[in-house]
Amino acid sequence: MLGIGRGSREGVISLEASIKNCGRTKQWSVALRLLREGLRLGVQLVPGHYIAIASACRKGGQWQHALSVLSDMWKAKLEPNVISYNVGISACEKGGQWQRALALLSEIRASSGSGRLRC
Repeated sequence: MLGIGRGSREGVISLEASIKNCGRTKQWSVALRLLREGLRLGVQLVPGHYIAIASACRKGGQWQHALSVLSDMWKAKLEPNVISYNVGISACEKGGQWQRALALLSEIRASSGSGRLRC
């Protein structure tokens, strides 16, 4: 699907550009496929990939998928940052999931006090 080499810088940039385009066009299912394809090919995924995919899901009204992608990012030991939390909170808001949004806000407050939250 992607014609990108394992770990190549061009592959990482190409993947992220493709995912961001999915966000602009609200093609969240394509963004999720690109994530799976990148993982299958062994592309070194960075937080920007996960954030862009979660954003595409959010824009497509798929708050559950957005939170799942962010959870996968954190499971991959990639540090959350302000943008990832913003996408998560925005996805919750779009889906009417205020309790989940409040939980993310609480996590932000806890992590910003410990110096964990990166901008």
